[in-house]
Amino acid sequence: MAQGYVKAADLPQVIPVFPLPGAILLPRGQLPLNIFEPRYLNMVDDAMAGDRIIGMLQPQAGSLRLPGLSPVGCAGRITSFAETSDGRYLITLTGCARFRLAGELPAQTPYRQIRADFSPFENDLSAPPVDDIGLDRDGLLDALRAYLETRGLDIDWDTAETAPPEALINSLSMALPFEPPEKQALLEAPGLIDRSAVLTALLTIDAASDGEGETPQMQ
Repeated sequence: MAQGYVKAADLPQVIPVFPLPGAILLPRGQLPLNIFEPRYLNMVDDAMAGDRIIGMLQPQAGSLRLPGLSPVGCAGRITSFAETSDGRYLITLTGCARFRLAGELPAQTPYRQIRADFSPFENDLSAPPVDDIGLDRDGLLDALRAYLETRGLDIDWDTAETAPPEALINSLSMALPFEPPEKQALLEAPGLIDRSAVLTALLTIDAASDGEGETPQMQ
């Protein structure tokens, strides 16, 4: 289980990373990935032979081959794996805990490896909240409704209105097509209430921008 870790020291301190713009992983969230580059196929092979941990980080400025790395990412454990007939890997990462980038190791593998400091985010390993205390769910859902209406989209509102708070907020944060800096702000929000406030603000701003004829860029 991805949540077999109970404290920061239980997690590996050196992990492989997959820099992917516009994609974030959050604790207990599930991120499906289609792996096809040889270096990342190698990374998955090595992870599957070890503790199955991969860190998700958004790239920053730099070369396409070797971009800079964002200061905060999230480690996930491979909880689903399949190989296609054309040699791709279809995996699912389940988020364990966020980490702060403590340094990158000299390249010993085709993929990049970093030293991860999980201690600032040890609370990610705690049980998720089961109630909505302090959460403005109505405000979030109103902002989500306006956001979807500008795009002619709909969701299962019964599920949205009854989903556990962490599942609702983190799934929306991971799935909606915000810009990379906005995704990073959602990732780095200290706690669930903070992330909900950031998410509500982003939904409101994007809905208002669309109403003025602007089209957000999709990732």
